[in-house]
Amino acid sequence: MIRRSAFALALAATLAVPAFALDETFATEKVKIRVETVAQGLDHPWGIAFLPDGNFLVTERPGFLRIVTPEGKIGDAIYGVPQVDARGQGGLLDVALDPDFAENRLVYLSYAEKGEAPENKNRNGTAVARGRLTESLSPQLQDVEVIFRQQPKLPSTLHFGSRLVFDREGHLFITMGERSKKEFRGQAQDLSSHLGKIVRIWPDGTVPDDNPFADTDNAAGALPEIWSWGHRNVQGAALHPETGRLWENEHGPRGGDEVNIPEPGKNYGWPVVTYGTEYSGLPVGSGESAAPGMEQPVHYWVPSIGPSGMAFYTGDAIPEWKGDLFVGGLAIPQLARLTLDGDRVTGDEPMLKDLGLRIRDVAQGPDGTLYLLTDEEDGQILRIMKAD
Repeated sequence: MIRRSAFALALAATLAVPAFALDETFATEKVKIRVETVAQGLDHPWGIAFLPDGNFLVTERPGFLRIVTPEGKIGDAIYGVPQVDARGQGGLLDVALDPDFAENRLVYLSYAEKGEAPENKNRNGTAVARGRLTESLSPQLQDVEVIFRQQPKLPSTLHFGSRLVFDREGHLFITMGERSKKEFRGQAQDLSSHLGKIVRIWPDGTVPDDNPFADTDNAAGALPEIWSWGHRNVQGAALHPETGRLWENEHGPRGGDEVNIPEPGKNYGWPVVTYGTEYSGLPVGSGESAAPGMEQPVHYWVPSIGPSGMAFYTGDAIPEWKGDLFVGGLAIPQLARLTLDGDRVTGDEPMLKDLGLRIRDVAQGPDGTLYLLTDEEDGQILRIMKAD
């Protein structure tokens, strides 16, 4: 994401438009759409999951998990959520339902977790916990357990990732960042560290035997849960509806945001190569955008849009968009629609830029429409449908 000066942040705050309920139509390249507010008054919502009963499960970055009805009623904070470190970009992040949620009621949460020892109180890292959501009038999470902790924990409030995606075999992908600071971002190239990695585990936290570094005697000394490496800050991820492969997006520095299809054991280059520069304008790493043994993105943005949540559209509510990939923008507030030809991105349409709303998450609902979360103090759930 583009780092803005204190003056720019103050100016943005002065010019910020107060939250308001939307019900507007917009022309896009293929279709006219209607955007409406489903709910508002959420505090920096980060992730959304759709419950079988039709309600939404939504995380708020300060540390709250809530049920929101399709009519926009926001429930009380659910008891049992792990304590989070809600500084900077940290806090309660993504939420995902177990593939067998209807039977086991298991919910997975990613969050920034503080170090336990007193000397580590300013250190933190991305963690994932799961718990059982009760069906009572006042739902809570029970039997909560941490199934993954990023190591090492470090003194940073930046670049936690993180998205949670289950594949078709029931593995859980966890995306992470490299914690930003120059003194340790190079660990994205260190296979004995979780920084700048995507990991793949079973829902109970155990490591699949077919992970690329599952052999604990591997020559690289790699952590067995690592799937891919050389990532910067992966804040969007989704499974391709036809191939079942994981796609992800990640923030570049000044320019160089990427979309990748992470393959097992492969290196995606950060911070050795990038299509961006340091925020100062100086080169990053080698100053090159490619190097032997490092994968190229399938798409990149210069300047940075600050990509976040992403979703492939497979619904019938807007047939003109079927098969397209949607990515939320934070640094340049927008919804990007990427057209695809297999694994190749053939077009990039920025939409909803006039709203000026930071899009944190994108998800397709059970009704076939698109839902967006806006990253604001008075955050909203928006629904996109085809206009009449």
